[in-house]
Amino acid sequence: MQSPVLNKLGGVFIPVSNIEKARDWYCDLLGVPNDGEIPFGHLYVLPMEGPDIVLDSKIYSPDLIIKSPIIQFVTNNIEEAFNYVKSKNVEILTEIQHGHYFNFKDPDGNHLMMCRC
Repeated sequence: MQSPVLNKLGGVFIPVSNIEKARDWYCDLLGVPNDGEIPFGHLYVLPMEGPDIVLDSKIYSPDLIIKSPIIQFVTNNIEEAFNYVKSKNVEILTEIQHGHYFNFKDPDGNHLMMCRC
């Protein structure tokens, strides 16, 4: 029997405490407009190339903060990306590792990764 489950990723949910502040922070980081809808008052789908990132304030609780990067943002220039993220006063968790990636936090403490791929 062929699986009805596609090997395709639709999106990744990130728990956030304040949907408007999270929307503005992520959109600023990505350099994309923050003018999309906030469906049901607690969701925001970031305009991405690839799988969606869905910010969700309804699922937020301090014990659900993601403490290991499950999202990998991509860059062509890791040093430039590192300096850019640092200039946004974002909490950097690691220096650039192996010339390839670094980890940082969003305002709610979720761990994220930037990687030169």
